[in-house]
Amino acid sequence: MNLKKEDIQHALSYVTTPGSDRDIVATGALKNIQVFGSEVDVDVTISVPTLQAKKKLEVDILKTIHDRVFEKAVVKVNIKVEKPETPPEIKGPELPGVKNIIAVASGKGGVGKSTVTANLAVALSNMGFTVGVVDADIYGPSMHLMFDIEKEKPRSIDINGRSMMQPVENYGVKVLSIGFFAQADQAVVWRGPMATKALNQLIKDAYWGNLDFLLIDLPPGTGDIHLSLVQAVPVTGGVIVSTPQNIALADARKGVAMFKMPAINVPVLGMVENMSYFTPAELPDNKYYIFGESGAKNLAERMDVPFLGEIPLVQSIREAGDVGRPAVLQENTPTAEAFNEMAKNVVAQVAYRNENLSPTEKVRITTMAGCSAVKE
Repeated sequence: MNLKKEDIQHALSYVTTPGSDRDIVATGALKNIQVFGSEVDVDVTISVPTLQAKKKLEVDILKTIHDRVFEKAVVKVNIKVEKPETPPEIKGPELPGVKNIIAVASGKGGVGKSTVTANLAVALSNMGFTVGVVDADIYGPSMHLMFDIEKEKPRSIDINGRSMMQPVENYGVKVLSIGFFAQADQAVVWRGPMATKALNQLIKDAYWGNLDFLLIDLPPGTGDIHLSLVQAVPVTGGVIVSTPQNIALADARKGVAMFKMPAINVPVLGMVENMSYFTPAELPDNKYYIFGESGAKNLAERMDVPFLGEIPLVQSIREAGDVGRPAVLQENTPTAEAFNEMAKNVVAQVAYRNENLSPTEKVRITTMAGCSAVKE
């Protein structure tokens, strides 16, 4: 007897989909029917993985075809279990009022990442943007020093019945740092989970208000704090800071690679070359490339990421950081011009990223050893 596909499909409309009160045709669980004379192959995909559900469905399909179409039909049922896709629960930053979250990172310590972060924040503020900074360098915080607010303490503020931290503000930038909560000579000796909890509190238990940019000053390397950040919030993009020397560039390469990992997939906004060259005050037209010439710029080109600017090695930058007044505030100086140019390039890259790429999703870390992660 030659069976008809239409008759089989009509009969299967009486079979209920596991986990649903609708039939397998209406829900789309029935994927394919093939008929060869009196032989029938039925392909079904369901989302309920239990053996009991699969067996019941197979029996229901066999019985229905035998009862409603042909009792001697030879029926083969292929059941595939497929977990339904969960739409991303986060579309852009989950911090209310915060438009862009930028992570500033470096593979190596001592390259001036925090100095770049502080000056970038103030430059953005001077451009008219609302800016916040989280000092995520839990073990070596410095933002409270660079903004001359080390003697300040965040206040508690009531927001809709919830007690939250109010960031300390200076130079138009809102700042939170673990340095506010530790003594100057007190070492922060915490294991990874404690550092992670502290980072989450600094970011999520604070009332930031409306911000155009929230900068996260990350510690050197690619460790716990970095994974915790992309787990805690969807990061708009990353900025990598390096000096031109080969040793620093080798680690900067790892920083770029971390953000580009498929499981993390945070866009790299670009690379900044700090301590790019030295110009003596008495020879303002001379440039001495102490750590090498254009190393970070060349690396950016090789890794296909934007180059955001070069910051000179100038004594005034160090002095400004020491007294808690970022060097970008020294108007009409080559140093301020370098930081302002870098800030303009960051803004341009953020605008390009937001126009051309979908919002970053938060990452759920599943294992540390292999850095396995999935997007939520």
